[in-house]
Amino acid sequence: MGKIEAICMSSVRGVQKRPVKEGRFVAGWGLEGDAHGGHWHRQISLLSRERIEAFRRQGADVAYGDFGENLVVSGFDFAALPVGTLLRSGDVLLEMTQIGKECHNHCAIFQAVGDCIMPREGVFARVLEGGILHPGDEMERVERQGKRPYQAAVITLSDKGSKGLRQDESGPVIVERLVREGYDVVEKLLLPDGEQGLKKELCRLADQRQLDLILTTGGTGCGPRDVTPEATLAAATRLVPGIAEAIRAASMTITKRAMLSRAVSVIRGKTLIINLPGSPKACNECMDVFLATIPHGMDLLRGQLMDCARS
Repeated sequence: MGKIEAICMSSVRGVQKRPVKEGRFVAGWGLEGDAHGGHWHRQISLLSRERIEAFRRQGADVAYGDFGENLVVSGFDFAALPVGTLLRSGDVLLEMTQIGKECHNHCAIFQAVGDCIMPREGVFARVLEGGILHPGDEMERVERQGKRPYQAAVITLSDKGSKGLRQDESGPVIVERLVREGYDVVEKLLLPDGEQGLKKELCRLADQRQLDLILTTGGTGCGPRDVTPEATLAAATRLVPGIAEAIRAASMTITKRAMLSRAVSVIRGKTLIINLPGSPKACNECMDVFLATIPHGMDLLRGQLMDCARS
């Protein structure tokens, strides 16, 4: 059980927030009047009071809201909770959607003391059920009723597509198929071919958003710009080669050129990452190979299955 120590808001992005006496939280939007409200996954930001106090003991003169947080809550180590955690305070129900964030431009706190806790300790949530909250209200973690849908991202790698010179056809095909299978596709990206950009996004989606599945399409051949496998391996913490091997084996029955595919399948943290080819038809054929099987692996990664043995 925790307690809300402060509710903070600002009507402009990029500035420190200030404490208010009450906050009206709107389902599907965020904190009414706050600049970060919207139809996206980072509607509300939260920080632990204990983490702020520890930062103050290092000599930092910071007030509630200075990190840009909406809620300061005691009794929780938010960064240690998994994405998908449900938090209730009164009528308000929040779902954690991201842990930490990338700091593109160092904030005033970092410039003053050389550090900032928000990028690593702050978490983000969306508002599932709305209501009015006040400082002093209690907050608790609640159990989810039913199984959370698998969350996925689809990344298309294409130099021409990223420049608007070619329409992305394979990405939408993958998204449509995943949605039909019951997945919640939370991000769709179109990137130029290249290792560093893809690696960065794979790490972000796996570490901060803790997605169950990331599917990439394109960049798996032998061309000089086809480096999707290299980027995927650079982001990996473990390998799961059987998926890519099964895809190649099945694809070989369709075309002998499948032997030229360099696609890989890996794990980063709790996220399964699979490379697919750039052809929409081939993407569907590849998904036929693994979609019925990977839920078992994703449940193991979630910690929802502890033993593979049959009783």
